[in-house]
Amino acid sequence: MFDSPLSASAYEVLGVDPTATADEIKRAFRLRLRQTHPDAGGDAAAFNQVQRAWELVGTVEARAAYDPGHGFSADEVTWSGWQAPPARTDTRPKARSYGHPGGWRRERYLSLIREWAGHGVEVPDPYDPALVRSAPHELRRMLADALAEEETARTVSDLGMGFTVWHDVATGPEPDAKLDHVILSPSGLYGVLSEDFGEVVRFRRGEIIGPAVDGAAPIAALLARMRVVARSARVRFGGAIVVLPDDDLDQAITPLGKVRGVPVVVVRRSALHTVLRQGVPGARDIGGNELFDVRTRLQHAVRFV
Repeated sequence: MFDSPLSASAYEVLGVDPTATADEIKRAFRLRLRQTHPDAGGDAAAFNQVQRAWELVGTVEARAAYDPGHGFSADEVTWSGWQAPPARTDTRPKARSYGHPGGWRRERYLSLIREWAGHGVEVPDPYDPALVRSAPHELRRMLADALAEEETARTVSDLGMGFTVWHDVATGPEPDAKLDHVILSPSGLYGVLSEDFGEVVRFRRGEIIGPAVDGAAPIAALLARMRVVARSARVRFGGAIVVLPDDDLDQAITPLGKVRGVPVVVVRRSALHTVLRQGVPGARDIGGNELFDVRTRLQHAVRFV
């Protein structure tokens, strides 16, 4: 919450200007609590957001810690959560990993932010919170999705050498027509979409819906891209997984059943490791020689954007 490029700031959640006084913030907090309280017909997710916003800017000390890293202070920015992650130095065994998670979207974001903010000239800090917050929605969405893909990659990496993952897999002539992740594990072979809509989503007839989805069909697109890889590598996917930030979902794991014959589950980011270890409900396990054969086929067939 509040760390996604798509998230409202703590001040926006409370409905006050960033220059508001402490008394103004307190009054706004009490008003928003009444407006969003579930017992008064409000939304539980919005109510929780209001409480979290107060924790971040409700006191002088909290505000002093929050403002510099979120573009609301002239002080030096110390928060760098949107920067590309540094190289990992952990020496524990990791999952086999190929491709660059979030790489295409990061490069696209940097190109677009320079074009928008600097007219093609290098900008001092393309991840400056104030700059990102003022950017058009499509640019913030590009960065948010890159971050989502990187978070999924970190989760899979920590599962160990029994897992193999291919990132940014090409499925068509256009770079954005890609499969975010192909994950091979003892629990099955999965196509994975990492997304960030910036708000809670709902489901209808095996698809994700909500204002932020804007009429798109992310699950249908995921399944279509999986079919491209399946035909190319001559493999069979056991299931599809959509990974969203925890704040985008009301519950940790939402099985959608079979969609076009493929078991689909939508999971909070914090629950992904559980699903990958236990398997998608209804998915077929892969083991022994078949796992080795599937890995070999994918290695020869996968191309990256």
